[in-house]
Amino acid sequence: MARPGFRLAVFATLLALLVVLLGAYTRLTHAGLGCPDWPGCYGFISVPKTDAQLAHAELHFPEHPVEEAKGWAEMVHRYFAGTLALVIALLAYQAVRRHARDGQPYRLPVLLLGVVLAQAAFGMWTVTLKLWPQVVTAHLLGGFTTVSLLFLLSLRLSRAFAPLPKLPLSLRRIAALALLVVIGQIALGGWVSANYAAVACIDLPTCHGQWWPAADFSNGFHLTQHVGPNYLGGQLDSDARTAIHISHRLGALLVMLVLLTLSWKLHRHGLGGLARLVLLALALQLGLGISNVLFHLPLGVAVAHNAGGALLLMCMVLVNYRIRVVDKVRVGHGWRLTPVTGVHLSHQMRNDSWRRF
Repeated sequence: MARPGFRLAVFATLLALLVVLLGAYTRLTHAGLGCPDWPGCYGFISVPKTDAQLAHAELHFPEHPVEEAKGWAEMVHRYFAGTLALVIALLAYQAVRRHARDGQPYRLPVLLLGVVLAQAAFGMWTVTLKLWPQVVTAHLLGGFTTVSLLFLLSLRLSRAFAPLPKLPLSLRRIAALALLVVIGQIALGGWVSANYAAVACIDLPTCHGQWWPAADFSNGFHLTQHVGPNYLGGQLDSDARTAIHISHRLGALLVMLVLLTLSWKLHRHGLGGLARLVLLALALQLGLGISNVLFHLPLGVAVAHNAGGALLLMCMVLVNYRIRVVDKVRVGHGWRLTPVTGVHLSHQMRNDSWRRF
């Protein structure tokens, strides 16, 4: 039976995923500055509509004429993000209140509350610093972090998994490596998006018809770009954007190799379902990435690519969680799965600090 708060955690996970996709839509439609102030929009709680509101916006923000569609894209994203913050605050409150009574995990919900507050700050800086790529990338990573931590919380509250026999250290290491390379690839994808480098190469498998075209890696990954310019549309030249794009492609190859190895190891150790899930998530994300290049970044595919990244990250969280829920009872000459009872599972959770977190 799931612990109290499980359904709310699942709802928060889905809501966080929606917020990430709304953020991707906002970014891909160049609506990041659809409202040039924060938290309002031209000083209002919604996009200016009346003549008086439009006049106010023109007077106070002459460099940013009102574009209703872009303004609403930004504000809808903010509305849902604000709702998510309230849901996470409720999760944290309930977890702290229940911890003393029934040992409810509370550190992760409290950590999530801190993450979502930091996300609010990054959301503000994204606007006030005019889409500075460093902040945009950090904001995107914060969104994916929120999704993955909420998913982990849902797994912990679900009590859905029986302990496994102890698995080899090599499997746990490759699973941890897979999680790290997926996070790194998401960061690279964020840098691609923040610098508008997604269409720097429009052919596959080559780029500009060459296997290794002219690329400026020093400027492409210059992490101290000046604060002040408007980065809508990007400030980098073609060679710098090409370097970023190539790096993302190379990262995709690394992710593919690591995840194929992980899938093979999972299958070898009797976890065929997880192995197939890894392969499915990987194939989906690779297909969406290739489609982005071949069809020149269609909006629907580009948003789906963000969703695929989130699902791949959640898949890695699931794998790492699943293979660490192990039965530590030694029997005879090997490890075996013992029958799970409510008492046994309660004992397991009390004595496993990683799950209790």
